[in-house]
Amino acid sequence: MTFSRIVKWIVLCAVCACLSAGGALFCARAYFPKKFSGQITACSHRYGLEESLVYAIIKAESNFRPDAVSAAGAVGLMQVMPSTARFLAEISGKSMPDLTDAESNIETGCAYLGYLFGKFGGVEEVLAAYNAGEGRVRRWLLDARYSADGESLSCIPIGETREYVNKVKKFWKCYKTLYF
Repeated sequence: MTFSRIVKWIVLCAVCACLSAGGALFCARAYFPKKFSGQITACSHRYGLEESLVYAIIKAESNFRPDAVSAAGAVGLMQVMPSTARFLAEISGKSMPDLTDAESNIETGCAYLGYLFGKFGGVEEVLAAYNAGEGRVRRWLLDARYSADGESLSCIPIGETREYVNKVKKFWKCYKTLYF
C-alpha cells in the first residue's frame, strides 16, 4: 500500500469515527472486507479452519484480487504456487485446479492450509510453511537456533517470512474483532 493510500484511508476513518462509532466500524470493515464469503465459509468448514484466518491470509496475500500473480509465480486470491496445486491434486486424486478461478483458488488454498495443520502443531509454523515452504519449516524445527523443542519455532530466520507471519496474525486479530 502506498503512503498516499494510507493517508487517504486514515483520513476517511477519522471522518467516519467523527460521525459515529458505527461509521468507524463501517470504515474498518471496508478496509477488512469479507468478499467471497460463501466459498470461504464452505472451505473453512470443510478443512477445519477458522474463517477469520482464511480472510486474513487472503488480505495479506492478494488483498482480495483474484487476478494477483506474484513474482515467484504464486496465483490468485490465496497466492497458491502451481507446484503446490499439483501436489495437492496428486495426493487427493483430483485434477489440477484452475488457480485463476476464485472458487478453485480458495478451495486449493484451504486444502493446503488443512494439510499444513495436519503436519505442524501451531499457527505460526503453518503460516511460515504457507509462505516459505514445508521443507524449510521442517529444517528450522530441527535446528536448535530456531526451535527448542522441534515442534514450535522460537525464531523465523527469514525476515520476509517473519513479517508475513506477523502481518497475517495482525489481520487475523482484526477479522476476529470486526466480525466474529
